[in-house]
Amino acid sequence: MSHGSLTLPARLSLLAWDTARPPAGGTAHPAGPVRAGALVDLARRGLLTDVAGVATPADMDSRSGDAVLDGLLELVHESCPHSWRTWVTLRARVTADAVREQLVAGGYLRAEKRRVLGVFPSVEYALERAAAVKVLREETREVLLGPLPAAGIAERDAAVAVLADAAGLLGAKAGERRVEELTERAAASVPGLAGIVREVRTAVEASVPVPTPL
Repeated sequence: MSHGSLTLPARLSLLAWDTARPPAGGTAHPAGPVRAGALVDLARRGLLTDVAGVATPADMDSRSGDAVLDGLLELVHESCPHSWRTWVTLRARVTADAVREQLVAGGYLRAEKRRVLGVFPSVEYALERAAAVKVLREETREVLLGPLPAAGIAERDAAVAVLADAAGLLGAKAGERRVEELTERAAASVPGLAGIVREVRTAVEASVPVPTPL
């Protein structure tokens, strides 16, 4: 992929934007999938570890160097112990909002100040780099649904595809076997990461609203 500098939560936030149909209200960053991406990113870096199912900081002083990831790491430090599934939704908006501001700073989104009813200040967001997001979406769909064996896919790309699939961000869903292959690939170089990915993936699936029949 050509998006190697983007963190997992940043990629997932961008994948939530439908470049053909901008979301109402100018926002598009589902909190659960974005938080899940941040948890997996921290686990990949060895900054969060699994202790009997609990997301646990590996070192009180270690940092990733990314403001969003370090903000979540600090939140985990300061909070009561929780499972990975709980962290996917617990105060997840904090992470989603931080990622959104990071994407504004990076030129992917544009912040537009408005006034509701002509009085109350408000900020809406618009996609600034639609072409880049379209490429990211196409590449992620290819990882998820394409013919390339999982062993030939970058670990970070596999992780993004698995979480995007769980959140329904790509439209078509992959088969269970393909998702499991990508989950194993995402965790290839980090012992124990596959179990963490499965936990957060399950939580993401549970957090996605069920469409209301018309």
